[in-house]
Amino acid sequence: MQQHPSSTTLDFDRFRLKGLIERMAGAGEVDVRDAPIDLVDMASVLDGNVRAVWFRKAGPEQAAVVGNVMGSRRRIAMALDTDEAGLPGVFRKRLETVHPPIEVPSSQAPVHQVILTGADADFTRLPVHLQHGRDGGPYISAGIDFVIDPATGWTNVGIRRLMVRGRQTAGIDLNAPSDLRAIYLAAVSRGERLPVAFAVGSHPVDFLGAMVSAAPTDELALLGSARGMPVPTVKCVTSDIRVPADAEYILEGYLDARGLVEPEGPYGEYLGYYGLVKRNPVFHLTAITHRRDALFQTVTIGGRWAGRTDTALIGAIKTEATVWQSLRAAVREPVAVCCTSTSGGMYNVRVSLRQRVPGEARNAIAAVFASLADVKHVFVVDDDVDVFSDEQIDWALATRFQADEDFVVASGFRAVPLDPSLKGKRQGAKAGFDCTRPFGKGASFEYEIPMPPVLGDRPRSSVEEALTAGPHSYLELMEVLGTRDGREVAVELERIDASGRLTRLDDGRYRIA
Repeated sequence: MQQHPSSTTLDFDRFRLKGLIERMAGAGEVDVRDAPIDLVDMASVLDGNVRAVWFRKAGPEQAAVVGNVMGSRRRIAMALDTDEAGLPGVFRKRLETVHPPIEVPSSQAPVHQVILTGADADFTRLPVHLQHGRDGGPYISAGIDFVIDPATGWTNVGIRRLMVRGRQTAGIDLNAPSDLRAIYLAAVSRGERLPVAFAVGSHPVDFLGAMVSAAPTDELALLGSARGMPVPTVKCVTSDIRVPADAEYILEGYLDARGLVEPEGPYGEYLGYYGLVKRNPVFHLTAITHRRDALFQTVTIGGRWAGRTDTALIGAIKTEATVWQSLRAAVREPVAVCCTSTSGGMYNVRVSLRQRVPGEARNAIAAVFASLADVKHVFVVDDDVDVFSDEQIDWALATRFQADEDFVVASGFRAVPLDPSLKGKRQGAKAGFDCTRPFGKGASFEYEIPMPPVLGDRPRSSVEEALTAGPHSYLELMEVLGTRDGREVAVELERIDASGRLTRLDDGRYRIA
């Protein structure tokens, strides 16, 4: 951890969520709601909204709350100072450089401008809302969690939700395999509680950094990678955990030592269905710190329009980056990767590549199968297909795929239990669709994509003179006549054909026998 003697050179607003929302609002990406709104009505406004929503007067406290910030690729791209086309490359480039965090004193940390401990640290003082009709309670859905692994001393970073149970207790989902689950169960085996802190109100790049798959390291440095510069951190008030000093809110506390014992859920999950009640740990709140003009954040997940939610879009970016790394080791020229948000940002992956040797499409399918447990279906296409276009993918599937030759299926893979099609199993199948042209057929006439005619410039002659010199297409005959009409070519071809001398090649060009 780098020490920083002064904050004069640090910009605590560079990655502040509120500043980004103001910039997005100027670009027309934010639905600003100035009228007061009850907390229970917020979810209906967020559901399926194509924009982020900024509630300026939420609940009886008229708190400032923002949701769906990451619910579009355009907004995530804005957060990385690029456009949608540049998003994958910019993110991958940032991950190439590690930036260890910088520690600042509490007096300089904006997130310590207000410190609440004891009875004042109260979940019910936060604008937490019920997100889905059958949820087990109001959820804090935008939490980035920070914990120190006693085995290494490193900070582990992840993304977890909290179900508010009372003023100072909440449920936390630790059912899925994760570093935090392993660290917690190790603490339980020792009979120890585990200190944990949550940032609520974070810049999208911090969410991206929290989701990065990497070799074991202090993951505060991965947040620095996503930012492209070191993260300014501050030590928590009630623990030794370092957290982003420029966050909107920090919730401090601990997981008790009883283990996975208390019911948590149900909750509307990222796949668009409810997750059932599970046994999970209890989080005990010890402190709330925040900026004076803090902006609370809620993350959208699930529902009828699951593909427009924060969870699906940010998950898709993470999936694409992980798959890309696997592809780089498996094939020579991957071109692009797209994970559809409508598959939860995890299940359906599209890959385009330039095949150098036969079999690379199959290698790509195998590499994506192994890259993530979440990936379920892989579609591989040639580089002339835009993987971000549903229309072009559907076209490639319809015209370059034969089920008895191009379908790859395998079973027994570790799977995500939330997938209802598993019917409770922990292992599932994966399918690959080789939607590429037969190797070596890329330049063949039958795989050439029809495009509108564009007239070129050719030496002028008659149709008969041109065809005597060699085969010509109809467009080429228009060029030699210098016509932008074309019907006179048909008249000339009719005349030549009447003499019995006109023939055609397999590619459609005309010639005189």
